Amino acid sequence: MHSGAIRRRLALGLAVLTASGLLAVAAPGEAQAASALCPGRKVRTLPFSTGTVLVYKRGGYVCAVTLTKKPGVKRTMSVSVQARGNRPVVDAGKYAYRAGPVTVHAGRRCVWLKGQVGRGKFSSGWILC
Repeated sequence: MHSGAIRRRLALGLAVLTASGLLAVAAPGEAQAASALCPGRKVRTLPFSTGTVLVYKRGGYVCAVTLTKKPGVKRTMSVSVQARGNRPVVDAGKYAYRAGPVTVHAGRRCVWLKGQVGRGKFSSGWILC
């Protein structure tokens, strides 16, 4: 390869890396922010009328966050995670962006997730069994 071709490829690669870096910094998004709060991999996205419950799992632990569809306005929000046989762990209050994260040790047991944003509510039933 000629040195001109090498320089063009390097310049193109640098341009692509710079553009992707700018996109990542400029628009992090709520979903990315939620993934930074909960360790592990996302296993469920549970949408409902006024928000979404995001569920993550790692090493027997289940973590959940409730996000609002209209961020920036404080409203009543909650998230709840209950491993079968245990009491639910709840985060509830008036939040502008999210409720949670809430983490429980479920092992291989089923979990029940609940989320609320304003008047909209979600209840999963027993899942992740």
